[in-house]
Amino acid sequence: MSDKFSFSANLKYDVPASVVVFFVAVPLCLGIALASGAPLYAGLIAGVCGGIVVGLISNSALGVSGPAAGLAVIVLTSIQQLGAFEIFLVAVVLAGVFQLIMGLTGAGIIGYYFPSSVIKGMLTAIGVIIILKQIPHAAGYDADYEGDMSFRQADGYNTFSELTHMLNYISPAAILVAVVSLVILLLWDLYLVKKHFFFRLVQGPLVAVAFGIVYEVVTRKYYPNWALQAEHLVNVPVAGSFSGFVSNFTFPQWSAWVNPDVWVVALTLAIVASLETLLSVEATDRMDPLGRKTNTNRELLAQGAGNICSGLIGGLPVTQVIIRSSANIQSGARSRLSAILHGVLLLVCVVTIPHILNLIPLAVLAAILLVVGYKLAKPSLFREMYVHGWSQFLPFMATILGVVFTDLLKGIGIGLGVAVLVILRNSYRNSHALHKETANSNILRIVLAEEVIFLNKAAIARQLEEIPAGSCVIIDMSKNLFIDHDVKELIDKFIKNAPEKNMQVELIENPAVLTNRVHPSKP
Repeated sequence: MSDKFSFSANLKYDVPASVVVFFVAVPLCLGIALASGAPLYAGLIAGVCGGIVVGLISNSALGVSGPAAGLAVIVLTSIQQLGAFEIFLVAVVLAGVFQLIMGLTGAGIIGYYFPSSVIKGMLTAIGVIIILKQIPHAAGYDADYEGDMSFRQADGYNTFSELTHMLNYISPAAILVAVVSLVILLLWDLYLVKKHFFFRLVQGPLVAVAFGIVYEVVTRKYYPNWALQAEHLVNVPVAGSFSGFVSNFTFPQWSAWVNPDVWVVALTLAIVASLETLLSVEATDRMDPLGRKTNTNRELLAQGAGNICSGLIGGLPVTQVIIRSSANIQSGARSRLSAILHGVLLLVCVVTIPHILNLIPLAVLAAILLVVGYKLAKPSLFREMYVHGWSQFLPFMATILGVVFTDLLKGIGIGLGVAVLVILRNSYRNSHALHKETANSNILRIVLAEEVIFLNKAAIARQLEEIPAGSCVIIDMSKNLFIDHDVKELIDKFIKNAPEKNMQVELIENPAVLTNRVHPSKP
């Protein structure tokens, strides 16, 4: 089905979802810009480019792109290292060019090498982090920026110590707003959406945001003691007009392209942004209820175009991001129109109604994200992964703990490391099987697996050493398609020395595989 037809057919789903993603994206764009040491508009520009430019080129059905928290530290240190934001923008443009090259050369295949247990662990960890990070915002403590995913926070606390520190700064008004918003969201999700089409068309998060704005307007006028202060509200810079918005664009200082540090930063941004994108693509595709698959090479091309656009007009680097993509999916989006419309809404609303956006309590957005976090980290998923066995559960848990206690990429690295260890252990154990022909027989049959690599050498060597003298041994390689040279030498040596232990050895090879093996004569 062409995009034209899918867009029109899914309009009733994508428009409400885009509004929800827009409300989630606004504080995230601003928070990540703040943490990156960049102008606030840089985050909004990246959100617009990620939504419109990437959305138009990508074929990711449900992925949403924009500035990513995982790049905030890199951006902050890079701006400081290069000395000016305008010089950093050159690196952003060059990073986009690198991503175009990666897409054209087929680097998107990297995304297929992440085990499902690690991807599920990453999604669950994101859910856990969202819940832990949003509790302080729901309680009225907003010292940490929206979108922070790292264990150690900019305010000097970590994800867990923040939960106790916030008790000194609780705002009853923020808690009231958060609780009412949660009630609205749960009522919509668990009851009303099943009753009538209207409640599917008008999303619960939109109603919660409307409640938050009305609450702020009413309390400011009639109950000022219960009104939320500015630090508890969204804080979009007020441009006043489109020309005022454009005046905030910053352009690259092109003379800096000869600086080798710019190229190093550009390559770093391209690699990290591409990894985060490919991880998000795998996770988003896994959550897609229609089971669609994203062309990862095309996604890298889209991200490259998005970064070139963002860098040219003063935006932060963009990636596909999990939080916004998850909110998009859980809001019922059906096509990439939702991502595109969220970018259009960012552009239009920041220019035309920033004063209204600045009435949205962060506690409302915290409630929305708490629901998103719970859906990503449902307890049933832990039980499901445990039932699948330790080979799935260990990498799953390692990824969760790694992401929660470090950051996204380090946590993924930890999960991948554990997954590799599990694979090596299974490979060590499953390289062969030993059978007795009958219960009291001294005839032993060793059946080798389809692939036997050098890591299997120790297990096979131990098995051969334990065979008692005088046995009749059948080494069955009829199913074997590949055997490492080291293991081949080991078996040859065993066959050669068998007469010394009064053993008879028969070798059965796969006739479909040509080998240069020498069949020993029986003693």
